[in-house]
This record gives sequence, C-alpha cells and structure tokens, in this order.
Amino acid sequence: MTTTKHISEDSFSADKLQHKIPVGISACLLGDNVRFNGGHSRSDYCDATLSDYFDYQKFCPEVAAGFGTPRPTLRLEGNPQDPRMTYSNQKGGDITHTFMEASLPYIDKLAHLDGYILMKNSPSCGLERIKVYQENGHPHMQRTSGLFTKALRERYPLLPVEEDGRLNDPLLKENFLMRVFAHHEFRHCVEIAPSMKSLIEFHSRYKYLVMAHSQPAYKMLGKMLSGNDPRSLVELKDAYFHAFMTTLSKPAKRKNHCNALMHLVGYLKRSVDVSIRKDILGVIEQYRRGEVNLATPITLLNHYLSHYGSQYVKEQRYFAPYPSALGIRNAI
Repeated sequence: MTTTKHISEDSFSADKLQHKIPVGISACLLGDNVRFNGGHSRSDYCDATLSDYFDYQKFCPEVAAGFGTPRPTLRLEGNPQDPRMTYSNQKGGDITHTFMEASLPYIDKLAHLDGYILMKNSPSCGLERIKVYQENGHPHMQRTSGLFTKALRERYPLLPVEEDGRLNDPLLKENFLMRVFAHHEFRHCVEIAPSMKSLIEFHSRYKYLVMAHSQPAYKMLGKMLSGNDPRSLVELKDAYFHAFMTTLSKPAKRKNHCNALMHLVGYLKRSVDVSIRKDILGVIEQYRRGEVNLATPITLLNHYLSHYGSQYVKEQRYFAPYPSALGIRNAI
C-alpha cells in the first residue's frame, strides 16, 4: 500500500476538498462589468459549478492597463506572428506597450496556478482564432491568440489553459478539468518535496490515464523511471512532468480508452468468473461502438475492482481524475 500523500477520490468532492484549486480566470466570466461595453460575460458553469472546486484568481488585462470601462473596442493589427493592439476606431494607434506593461508583471506571479479559463474572441484573452487586421481593414487568413494569452502560455507552457466557449464541448471540458486536477496533484505530491519515491508513486497512480491517451507515452514515461536514466532528480522530474502534461494535452481517443479498460480487466483474471469478465468486455465493446458513454464501462469495472482488485489498481487515478459529482464522463 502506497504511503504517498496523494489525493483520493473523496478528496475531490466539494465538501472534502481541503484547499480549492487555484485557477486564473478572465474577470468578465465571473460577472465583473469589465467588458468594453461596460457589461460582463458571466459563465454559470464557471461561476457556479466549478467554483465549488476552484479558488479563482480573476483578472482583466484591459482594465489593468487603464483602458477604462466602457471603452472603444480593441483589435489586433499588423503581422499575425507579432501583432500590435490598437483601438478599432483609431488608425495607426499602438497601445501594445501599455497593455503588456500591465500584464507581464501579473503573469510573472502565477506560478501557483493549476489552470486558467479565458474569455473567447478577445484580442487580449482569446485562446485561438483571433483576427489580425491588415492595413486595408481586412483580416489576415492566419489567426492568432490574444496578447495576454500568448504571453501566459509562453511563460507557463504546461499550464492547462482553456476558453469558456470551448468548455461547451464535452471532450474539451473533460480534458481541461482532468489536466487541472493532474497538474494540482503533481504540484502537491511531487513538487512540494521532490523524491524519486514520490515521482514513481505519482506515475503509478496515473499509468492507465496516460495509457488512455498514448501507449507510446505510457512506455516512454515508464522507461524514464526505470532507474537507468542518468539525469539528476530535478532534471528527471521536470522532463517527466513536461512529457506527462504534453501527453494529456489532447482528449483521449475512444480506442485508447478501450485499450486501457481491457488492460484493467486483466486485474480480475484470477478473482472474477470468466462470464463476468466477458460481460465487462461486452460493455467496453458497446462503448467502442459509441452505444454507451464512458461512465458505463468505468462504473462497471470499478465496481468489481473495488471488491476484488489489488490496492495498486484501486488507486488508479483513471477511475477518478476529477470529482465524480461533475458527471463529465456521462457525456463522452
């Protein structure tokens, strides 16, 4: 039985989470009247549902830069690779320096965060698809990120970042929240007191979640911790975390989930009748065909493993990567 101070399924529930997870967020998504028109873009999902688990650090870079509320609309102009920020109604203006002078010192203080939720379609906070205008007034074909978001991602490339509009997509929402909780657990179980033991124990809990995203990454991460890597602990820890978060950066595919589930069924080989294992495999096949959601085989398999599985498999984070109360796997 592992002795690592890891985060159990119960500790993810709203009433038992000792410390809410620190997550940055665009202030308008929490109802602050900071938009260009003096209004807000409150997200009920962020402000109500996720607030049970997240300790939000809100920020509006445009207000921080002193642009005022209400204010003329902003847009990006020039080279899509290095655009400048201007007011839409002022030709030739450039307020990029003023904007970044307020944003960069704030960004430098965000190393404690485990995620960031941004306002969509914003020239400052948009995650992608932000228009950059040419001198003739037409946008380039190439789109970009908002200036604040670009600087945030350059400073913290492994930080889970998502925009509010994309959280309406069940797969993107699941992937973002899974990464936030994994990022948080790594910081509190490995970064807080790095040791080879804590790193291996973290990896042991996340093995099948990694497998569900990439079998090559599963093998690569295991090899890194095999004891044959010549790097120092700090170098190995950083390389592991980079590869781990990169592996989780895109939603897992259905076929990879099936592969992980079938591997987990193997832990019942000596303790559960073959007819029951066939039933479980049948439900996994139903999931593969898209006839049931992921929660169905997960719940069935977890039921038997909780009774007949080893301590090792019971502690797999694959079964509880985030609070079950969120009901996320009912939609994917």
